[in-house]
Amino acid sequence: MPTLSGADWSAIRLTLELAAASTAVLLLLGTPLAWWLACTRSRWKGVVGAVVALPLVLPPTVIGFYLLVAMGPNGPVGRLTEALGLGLLPFSFAGLVVGSVVYSLPFVVQPLANAFEAIGRRPLEVAATLRAGPWDRFFNVALPLARPGFVTATILGFAHTVGEFGVVLMIGGNIPERTRVVSVAIYDHVEALEYAQAHWLSAGMLAFSFVVLLALYGRRRGHAGGGVG
Repeated sequence: MPTLSGADWSAIRLTLELAAASTAVLLLLGTPLAWWLACTRSRWKGVVGAVVALPLVLPPTVIGFYLLVAMGPNGPVGRLTEALGLGLLPFSFAGLVVGSVVYSLPFVVQPLANAFEAIGRRPLEVAATLRAGPWDRFFNVALPLARPGFVTATILGFAHTVGEFGVVLMIGGNIPERTRVVSVAIYDHVEALEYAQAHWLSAGMLAFSFVVLLALYGRRRGHAGGGVG
């Protein structure tokens, strides 16, 4: 019976590393952005919200193409990274992280923004009357109350990164042990008519996706049930 090769296990390891790194960056960047979207009354809120949500409607190849151009030798990001001595990001793990962060941004920012909005202004106003400063209100009031949103955002960000194909293929290509992730490995096996190996990897992705959705829907049902009592 065909089993996974060393290259397949390397793709699985790289995929998990990419998902972990991208999720960490997404939470770091997405939290202040979600807080601003939830609290601001700026006229730019709609524009920023639309930009954040673009990956939901744009084909991944479009996002990957423009990121490739921007991070290439003639692009603004590429010129900046070369000037800083970091080299070019395309066809590297760092480039995959950048692409994954852009592509998965709405899956982290939107749950966080919804969680912050659900808190309402009352708890923050009460904290302010107790002389809590803006940072105290954010870290000691807003963040703990928004914990369910952080759990959802973390799960969705990680899972969405694991399932990426078009963006990572455009930016990273197909370099074994460097940019070849599980989705690309499945594509390679299908092209080579190696359906048994493709089945193994695809079944693993299917099981992983099901567990993620089961966990999310189970959490939502638990919260709804807790609210009834």
